Amino acid sequence: MGKHYIIAHDIGTTGNKATLYSSDGELISSTLYKYQTFYPQAGWVEQNPLDWWQAVCDTTKTLLEMTSVTREQIAAVSFSGQMLGCLLVDRQGDSLGNAIIWADMRASDQAKRLEEEMGMETVYQITGHRISSSYSGAKIKWVKEHQPDVFKRAYKILQAKDYLVYKLTGTFATDYSDACGTNCFDLVNKVWSDDILKAWGIEKDIFPELYASTDVIGGVTDWAAKETGLLQGTPVVIGGGDGVCAAAGVGVMDEGEAFNYIGSSSWVATASNKPIFDPEMKTYTWVHLDANKYSPNGTMQCGGGSMQWVTELLYQDSKQDISMYELMNLEAEKSPPTSRGLVYLPYLMGERSPRWNPDARGAFVGLSITHTRGDMARSVMEGVAYNLKIVLDTFQKEGAPINYMWVLGGGAKSALWRQILADIYGLDVYVPSYLDEATSMGAAMAGAVGSGLIKDFQEAKRWVKRVNIHHPQPDVQNKYREFFPLFNETYSQLIPVYERLKNFN
Repeated sequence: MGKHYIIAHDIGTTGNKATLYSSDGELISSTLYKYQTFYPQAGWVEQNPLDWWQAVCDTTKTLLEMTSVTREQIAAVSFSGQMLGCLLVDRQGDSLGNAIIWADMRASDQAKRLEEEMGMETVYQITGHRISSSYSGAKIKWVKEHQPDVFKRAYKILQAKDYLVYKLTGTFATDYSDACGTNCFDLVNKVWSDDILKAWGIEKDIFPELYASTDVIGGVTDWAAKETGLLQGTPVVIGGGDGVCAAAGVGVMDEGEAFNYIGSSSWVATASNKPIFDPEMKTYTWVHLDANKYSPNGTMQCGGGSMQWVTELLYQDSKQDISMYELMNLEAEKSPPTSRGLVYLPYLMGERSPRWNPDARGAFVGLSITHTRGDMARSVMEGVAYNLKIVLDTFQKEGAPINYMWVLGGGAKSALWRQILADIYGLDVYVPSYLDEATSMGAAMAGAVGSGLIKDFQEAKRWVKRVNIHHPQPDVQNKYREFFPLFNETYSQLIPVYERLKNFN
């Protein structure tokens, strides 16, 4: 019986979404296993890695039980995973406590000291990323300083997917994309940075061996086969971080291609043959799933989150037969481009790219008594798009050609928002058949390429089907082009206000 299927596990923040794909990219089935997140102190965010493993075991069995696919037909298992974590394990691969996940901000002092010692620009030129307490390096340093007994027992630091690869194969490994999220990785040479590790006071040996995302790390062990229902020896392809998996999963493999994810946070990413080092450090760069390429990226904190906030604030009590999101879209559609002169700054949670200002806050500017909630809703869509356009412009300024934009995520279900993006970006916006499945599809692509089921990522591109396209409307595009400077000027004028507001938080 031929091996024609891939199981992809997407280890997210709220749960593991396990999917079964055929060798031609057809989504056969999917299932979700949710797990807990723990908040032991303010700013601390943790998960139990055994919950991740239980999720993989249960969902693998469920996929095989709910389809006619047998374990003998599984060509490979692969992963997409939440990034920027810190899970310390001993020599046996047993966790030494909960995993400190990406949202944890306890290591701000450690990040600040690295910046004082090496400088933000120096680290950015090595890693392609700014120094941040979000990244794994600061978290490892925090453990070393605050939990020395745990650190002494630690053999390796692993990301979420790396821990699961170890559980399946018994091999410690990580891929280049997750290595980028440590603040310890030399982006150009694809090695751990001796200079940064020396500054951190962290030995290189604590990091696992580096691999391309398509590498087969090993086969499923006898013990793991009994736990998961998989066939012993099934190849395990390491896969990558969730962001680069999403890029591949929507076919963004080559220069000229880009995608826009609109979830709670939102980002624009493209593909390039070399890293993009922005002089203003507004953006950052991962190694792509295709290890010969890169994935420049700019992520804002509150994209779809802004839309959720304004919808729940203004539409939750609406007495209508349709959902509040449908009503919001209908009313926003009645508002003209530029929302009748209303500016929305989407900084409800501070801002990462492009502003890198944790003190920034959201604002409506230009409100009058004649504005409607539909105007406010449309202004939110436009404000998020303006903010992401700054990222897009940064890539283009650095010489990255972008010919069109794919859209993904829950916010991309709004046809109005997609058209606003096309008009503000001045690009055709492509809609894929699977708006919510790109991350798992990217992991499946890595599995299919790594196991030899398909030749390469160019062949995997055929998996991506376009079901709609939004063209820029020239007259609307011109209005937005005139209005865009007002968006940037509004933010600039409010910077000193944000600084003073800190005292009242």
